[in-house]
Amino acid sequence: MKQTTHTKQPKTARKMLNTALLTTGLALSASANAFTIISFGGASGDAMQEAFFTPFADKNDVSVTAGDYNGEFARIRAMVETGNISWDVVEVESPELARGCFEGLFVPIDWDRLGIQDQVIPEAVTECGVGIMVWSTVLAYDADRLPRAPENWVDFWNVAEFPGMRGLRRGAKYTLEAALMADGVPADEVYDVLATSEGVDRAFAKLDELQAHIQWWEAGAQPPQWLVAGDVVMSSAYNGRIAAAQEEGRNLQITWNGSVYDLDYWTIVEGSKHVDTAYDFIKMASQADTQSVYSSNIPYGPVNPDAIALLSDKQAAQMPTHANNLEGALAMNTEFWVDHGEELEQRFNAWASQ
Repeated sequence: MKQTTHTKQPKTARKMLNTALLTTGLALSASANAFTIISFGGASGDAMQEAFFTPFADKNDVSVTAGDYNGEFARIRAMVETGNISWDVVEVESPELARGCFEGLFVPIDWDRLGIQDQVIPEAVTECGVGIMVWSTVLAYDADRLPRAPENWVDFWNVAEFPGMRGLRRGAKYTLEAALMADGVPADEVYDVLATSEGVDRAFAKLDELQAHIQWWEAGAQPPQWLVAGDVVMSSAYNGRIAAAQEEGRNLQITWNGSVYDLDYWTIVEGSKHVDTAYDFIKMASQADTQSVYSSNIPYGPVNPDAIALLSDKQAAQMPTHANNLEGALAMNTEFWVDHGEELEQRFNAWASQ
């Protein structure tokens, strides 16, 4: 950095500068000592703030720094590889959980120490992650702009009967599944087909048909924003984000048929200096009362079954885990995406950049 030519400063100026430096140093120190939790933000992050972050900080007199990201796995890997750990607990999707556990990026969970294994659903219990909630990628639409409700991904691809732009997540995951279902593959056969080179070609050929009508989203907040603004008439979306827009009086609706559901997980980043605090936080966030507060603010299914009894019938009916919403739904195949995700994402990125 270029040096200033001034060799002296007035006493008052020096005092002000010293005070500013001290304040900055204290702020940096506090930031370094803060317990940092990273989520996907948006409406879900707001619900987590009310249900988890603020109550935990207040009850335990802990300084909690809440941040968000878009699932950039490379950022976590870079932290661990360089030893520059600035995140403690991170929300991840199941394929990234499996990949990060294999690479040693996450602290293996000591379930005896956590003491909640018998309180949560079996899918929430993994080697390196603790389930947070069950969520779905659904077909969402603007009911004011369509002649009728789309019934499935076949209708999503039908631009003749449903004219207008569509929103899809910019990535292979969830998008290739939708493409195959749009091409007539039953939900329970999607991963068998996608595991073949012919099936992958078939999915990309189906995307070719719609490419001119696609607006790609990268953040979960974008689909409801685009639907409300009229930028798209339909979009894949996280069910909770659409519910949040509905609460604001927007006439956005969900087609559950063909939805892809999965869990998100809390992980502790390897090298965190706040592992004890992380265990305390995850245990608190997994209790029925805190889970019910979260799910009452955004309709993602609680992993603690006792939380369902604390929700209203209306709230329970909005959960991805409700029996009606599971009809025609597809469970995310984590093993498939761990095995094939990297190559499929590379092919998707090459295709999308054409």
